[in-house]
Amino acid sequence: MANDNKNNCIVLKVDNETRNKMLSFYKEYDRGKQIPYVTMQAVNEDVVITIYDTNKKGENKVMFQGTSADVEASVWAMEEAAVETSKKEKEIDYSKYYYCSSIGSDEVGTGDYFGPIVVTSSYVNKEDISFLEELGIRDSKKLDDDKILKIAPQLVKRIKYKSLILSNSEYNEKYGVGYNINELKAIMHNKVLWKMVHEEELDYDYIVVDEFAREQRYYSYLNETPNIQRGITFMTKAEDKNLAVACASVISRYIFLKEFDKISDSLHIPLPKGAGPQVDKIGEEVVEKYGEDKLKEIAKLNFKNTERILHTMIF
Repeated sequence: MANDNKNNCIVLKVDNETRNKMLSFYKEYDRGKQIPYVTMQAVNEDVVITIYDTNKKGENKVMFQGTSADVEASVWAMEEAAVETSKKEKEIDYSKYYYCSSIGSDEVGTGDYFGPIVVTSSYVNKEDISFLEELGIRDSKKLDDDKILKIAPQLVKRIKYKSLILSNSEYNEKYGVGYNINELKAIMHNKVLWKMVHEEELDYDYIVVDEFAREQRYYSYLNETPNIQRGITFMTKAEDKNLAVACASVISRYIFLKEFDKISDSLHIPLPKGAGPQVDKIGEEVVEKYGEDKLKEIAKLNFKNTERILHTMIF
């Protein structure tokens, strides 16, 4: 994925399967313009998406331009990575990553307008497997919040972990100087994994990360990082294949829920999770009660919710 930060222009190369999905998805946003060598040009809020004709080499290029270009492109970059990886994964036996001692990391909060981003690394000794299975550890996305709030306190008493919290004020500051979401995640994952490996004396077989970027891209995000943890196995849906990642997912979600509740309590407003229409409604209420600057503290300003919230306000 090439990124021109000055013009906020990103170009992706995708396979035919992903290209067809994009053509279907953006059909309702098609500008209807006839442009040489362009199959479709669409506008999705503040992003212009240009899907080029397949060239003579069989390459499919898509260009994203606009304020939220990196956010829009990252969704398709992950889709592309998932498609490519799934083809290879069908031939791989993942049982060795389950029945082992391992370190894993996972994050939550990247899709929530309110609430921080939390990244956790955890260590699971193979002797812990039966305990974790009895506890019902699974990916936090498959456990409701009540279940996570119940089992996480038991989990953290047994499992070593390192967590990092990025507040939304810090997120907005980083985003404002050119960081994108995957770069921030890579930096946070690297930090908690490095701390786990170098601050603890652990016997482990693998280090596993739930893949959000291809390996080469992940390490490119860490070019300016002094301490880089290597020897990582990247895989999609890692929380289903490795218990250390599953534990990291649950612990991250537990911390996120606690931090989320603190923000809601401080505002005396029950904040919704995610980034749907209800978020816009509550965002308007926050601005009416506390002013526009409050969003800089509690919300991810690059989300499209911000524009919808502020455009509907009457000052």
